[in-house]
Amino acid sequence: MRYGGPQVNELPLSFFQRLPKTDLHVHLDGSLRVETILELANEQGLELPATDVPGLRSALHAGENTGSLVKYLEAFDITLRVLQTEDALYRVAYELAEDAAAENVRYMEVRYSPMLHVREDLRLTEVVETVLRGLHDAETDHGIESKLILCGIRNISPESSLEMAELVVAYKGRGVVGFDLAGAEYDYPAKDHQEAFALVRRNNINVTIHAGEAYGPPSIAQALHDCGAHRIGHGCRLREDGDLLHYVVDHRIPLECCPSSNVQTGAIASLETHPLRLYKNLGARVTINTDNRLITDTTVSKELWLAHTQIGLSFSDIHQIIINGFKSAFLPFHEKQRYLASVSKQLDAFAADGTIDEAKLEAARQAHARKQALPATVTAE
Repeated sequence: MRYGGPQVNELPLSFFQRLPKTDLHVHLDGSLRVETILELANEQGLELPATDVPGLRSALHAGENTGSLVKYLEAFDITLRVLQTEDALYRVAYELAEDAAAENVRYMEVRYSPMLHVREDLRLTEVVETVLRGLHDAETDHGIESKLILCGIRNISPESSLEMAELVVAYKGRGVVGFDLAGAEYDYPAKDHQEAFALVRRNNINVTIHAGEAYGPPSIAQALHDCGAHRIGHGCRLREDGDLLHYVVDHRIPLECCPSSNVQTGAIASLETHPLRLYKNLGARVTINTDNRLITDTTVSKELWLAHTQIGLSFSDIHQIIINGFKSAFLPFHEKQRYLASVSKQLDAFAADGTIDEAKLEAARQAHARKQALPATVTAE
């Protein structure tokens, strides 16, 4: 039994699937369809550890508790094999946005490291532009807005992170909205990559950093104070330092929480003991995200549902967390205002008892569609 006792009138997963929402922390190379991996491998003549869906899911440890971040990251050795061509990158980007749109994710920030996709003959610029094209086409077809966050990798080299930062600067305003540092956290401090962070900050670009997952609060403090992070990826060990926790709360620094992933990597023992509820009650700006839809075997709807049924968050809590997602997006202020106005009206159609006012929801959707069709100078008021 989770702390605080059982949830009364637990809401079904289908309810959460219909809520408008964001996904601010999702990795492209961890969010492929298993069937797509098999098809791409066949097309490219690549050998995989399994040739059927159940076997490949097992090889990827999909949804399994791996016990460590390093073990969890081993799955990317498989997914990256098939992501070295333009066709593959386009398809996976498009399908990720398509899958997210199917569960009513309205805005998504997809992150990946282009340097991991040049094993064949692709240029870094081609890797960026191909993924942007896939996301753009999915937006046209399915109505989901997606942006890119490019990643340096802690355990590769500061020089390679600087190269990724240079790409971020080059594509600012063209679909890339931020810079991240990912990879193995323990023994690879973020401050070693300060030159990359300095470059993006000089160009007034957003920074998010994986921190406080495989290493404790000093990793979070370093991300904030040495590297200038505007958001923290995961941060599940922030509760170990109360002073730093209150600093994060007081300065409204968003936390990109990924509950199931944190359990899978061994950062958290179980969903019931996840600190998300504590952070929310203290007033932190928490958001809920997938991390890796395939490897963690999840969706945003599932993560919200688990936060409700296993962590004990009420619908009122979930409502605020969804709003936090739009507030925390790496978007211009007026664009966030437009989203918040629209999403707030749509959320008003959902009730804590699980009922949905379909007429109110449809009216809110139509109002949003009309606003989207107006010139930006009008909608930004």
